[in-house]
Amino acid sequence: MWLYTRGFRSPRKLPTMMSSKRNTVQRQLIMSAVKELDIHATAEQVYEHLFQKHPTISRATVFRNLSQLAESGELLNIGSFNGSTRYDHNCHDHYHMACKVCKQIFDIEVEVELSEIFKRLKQPEGFDITGFNMSFSGICWNCKDSAQKP
Repeated sequence: MWLYTRGFRSPRKLPTMMSSKRNTVQRQLIMSAVKELDIHATAEQVYEHLFQKHPTISRATVFRNLSQLAESGELLNIGSFNGSTRYDHNCHDHYHMACKVCKQIFDIEVEVELSEIFKRLKQPEGFDITGFNMSFSGICWNCKDSAQKP
């Protein structure tokens, strides 16, 4: 199973239990917020969502815990879209498309065996590929429909 790690995909198994970091209330709230938002949220969006119900939570706590959750494999750090790192609670093998118009990020399922691509890569001498990040850009169905309406 491939997971995103720090914006890259690397061969690593899904964790079978929580990471060795303490499972604090804040950590649980942050994980829940990413799931509730379900929009490939930025750290700032997660913070703003949590701050409404929990005004004592700090921005630094949210940013730090998102990073730790991604590092442990409980969330995906899907890289930077439109200048901000995004997080995804959907940890199964999939990719992302960014709409150039509305800037939303969508999941895309790909039915290609990527291990075949890796077998055919010609790596520069002395360079070991440890991960990759693949995303697509285009115009989503909502924006395309809006543009076609008179």
